[in-house]
Amino acid sequence: MNNTPRIRTVVSCTLLVVSLGAGATACLDSDGHPLAAKPYDATEQISFNAPSGDAKADPDKPLEVTVEDGEGRITDVRVTDEWGHHLAGELSADGGRWRSTAPLAAGVKYTVKVSMEDEDGAPGTRTITFETAPSKKLLTVQFGPKAGTYGVGQPITADLTAPVTGKEARAVVESALKVESTPAVEGTWHWVDDKTLHFRPKEYWPAGATVTAVSNLQGVKVANKLYGGASKPLKLTIGDRIEAITDAGSHQMTVKRNGEVINTIPVTTGKPGFSTRNGIKVVLGKEYFVRMRGTTVGISEGSADSYDLPVYYATRVTWSGEYVHAAPWSVGSQGYANVSHGCTGMSTSNAAWFFRTVREGDIVKVINSSGAEMAPFGNGFGDWNLSWDIWRKGSALVAETRDGSSPVDVARLRPQV
Repeated sequence: MNNTPRIRTVVSCTLLVVSLGAGATACLDSDGHPLAAKPYDATEQISFNAPSGDAKADPDKPLEVTVEDGEGRITDVRVTDEWGHHLAGELSADGGRWRSTAPLAAGVKYTVKVSMEDEDGAPGTRTITFETAPSKKLLTVQFGPKAGTYGVGQPITADLTAPVTGKEARAVVESALKVESTPAVEGTWHWVDDKTLHFRPKEYWPAGATVTAVSNLQGVKVANKLYGGASKPLKLTIGDRIEAITDAGSHQMTVKRNGEVINTIPVTTGKPGFSTRNGIKVVLGKEYFVRMRGTTVGISEGSADSYDLPVYYATRVTWSGEYVHAAPWSVGSQGYANVSHGCTGMSTSNAAWFFRTVREGDIVKVINSSGAEMAPFGNGFGDWNLSWDIWRKGSALVAETRDGSSPVDVARLRPQV
């Protein structure tokens, strides 16, 4: 009979827990449920393979957290870097060990917070901080072009300081190189070679867009002993949509601004043997005066095709020397015949107007020429001569995905917060 009041007391307290929740602690003392107690310092039970003191951890080695002598189990591990990014990891089935599954960044400070339960279920915690050693071999990125305003055809370029080969390493780099446009566009990177990438949208940039390119490679492991370094971001603005379409067959150039024709110009293009390249080119720069010599393009001095001319209002479209420029010596042929050595020639007044109208990144397209096709890379920006499907195949992230789908992050750098 003496036990009856005690049973009633326990039942009453249980009802209080259910109905009030927060008042439960009023019925628990030091002999209550272990989870009600304040977590104890588990320093003696939790160990790390990270160095102590001022020593730096090797970023090439995974981080490991273990429970000493099997005294309890780990319930949670949170590892964050100085920017708040989480490091992915995996906990063993018995809770005795946690191991990072994503690579540590080089030259970065980490905070590790571990929660555990001892053999009686009492909660314990331990927190440590450590730093990883900086890498001796850094990969940095230089974005191009220079900041400014460009035409709708301007690709973003990324020049790397070290070659990157292999799909996995390239995916790491590509995942870290972010290009954003306002308004938004669909676009992707294309690997030109081991040290160069180009980014372009599926269609031309929208007129008036703002474009930014940033690298999140700093500290990220790219390949064996190669880590990303800090790189400067890039911001561009996009001007009006200027397109110059040169019809080598009709000897006319049609210039459009935002889809409306603003000028039609009689021109001459390359004669047989020097035919102007077909395809889409992008304005590379403008030079008020250029001394053009045939010897610079392989024409022997003194031969029938040799030339040495002062040229004004020269708008460059290839690195090998194709321009749109003033050609007062061929005015009689402009609009009727192709007599140049590959450039597009027009009167001085028309060339001056064209020079003032276009900017770097504007589109110059040649059709109906008997010349070769403009190469996509190596002689200017022929990027737009690749179909979108082929362009996507040059990406380490989206080459095997469906058009319009989000890239699969093959090399997960850091889980987002």
